[in-house]
Amino acid sequence: MATHNGTYRFSFGPWNISTGADPFGPPVRKEVPFARKIRRYRELGFTHVQFHDDDVVPADWNAAQTARGAARVKRLLEDEGLAAEFIAPRLWEDPRTIDGAYTSNNAASRRYARDRTRRAVDIANHLGVDLMVLWPAREGTYIREAKDPVLAIERLVEAVNDILSYDPKIRVVGEMKPNEPMDQAYCPTVGHFMGLVYRTADPSRVGVLIETAHSILAGLDPADDMAYALWHQKLWSVHLNDQNGLKYDQDKAFGSVDLRRAFNQVWVLDRARYYEIGVVGLDVKAMRTTKQADDTKHLANSLRMFHHLLALVRSLDEAKVEAFRQARDYEALELYILEHLIRA
Repeated sequence: MATHNGTYRFSFGPWNISTGADPFGPPVRKEVPFARKIRRYRELGFTHVQFHDDDVVPADWNAAQTARGAARVKRLLEDEGLAAEFIAPRLWEDPRTIDGAYTSNNAASRRYARDRTRRAVDIANHLGVDLMVLWPAREGTYIREAKDPVLAIERLVEAVNDILSYDPKIRVVGEMKPNEPMDQAYCPTVGHFMGLVYRTADPSRVGVLIETAHSILAGLDPADDMAYALWHQKLWSVHLNDQNGLKYDQDKAFGSVDLRRAFNQVWVLDRARYYEIGVVGLDVKAMRTTKQADDTKHLANSLRMFHHLLALVRSLDEAKVEAFRQARDYEALELYILEHLIRA
């Protein structure tokens, strides 16, 4: 039997409690005040909060305003027994970054991206967190001829190096996604970004965040992506959710589409003792039809599913699994896994 018994910590972002608006329709639920969202974390069993920079304070505040505003948020977290997991600069919604941030053809836009990222590092320091997430949302193209792709990769490395030189304590993780909002991303997969990690100024402070849906969108298995990053000792954050095939990024509740795929993600994480490494993030959206009173059920359900699958992982007879492997009896192994899931 598996002997792992560590305790996991969990996070989600304030954006995961939403109004349900989408590109094709208006809000269907009322906005929940920020302080009320924070209070719900502990109610639901979460310990950490994911933040974009402008989730903490408005993006146009000066340094003094930012320090005061971040201090208020830090007190709010502490009062609820919570901590920030990471800060991520939200670079993709500003008019100056419609053609990319770090890879924009416009030098002024690249300066804006660099300066806003440095400010996000300041916010991380105010909140007492050493992890920064970079989602290179618009670091790609709609048509390939729009940018110099070799220069774009160089600029991505320069952007990471600028963060590393700005603060000697900060760690950076890349969250890769193959498409959306851009047609094609320059670093579409974890493997692509890992190739950049070792060309940065301090590879020991650069790792990855793997999101289930992003791996699926790239046609890859998220458990294998996680295992690859874990071998490199670079998996420092995860976003678990689910996805119906190669569509837009759906952020469905964890395990809601493919239980076996979800089971394997938990299996990989637990065998690697991920609970000693980082926080399990649940980046999930409520269905548009969800009523106001149920606007956190997707989070509660995802957390419940993780614990359910964790119990299955830890009750797996690993000696039996290894015997099937040695006998090369994968038919029997598959049946064992399926029956293990069904019996639950």
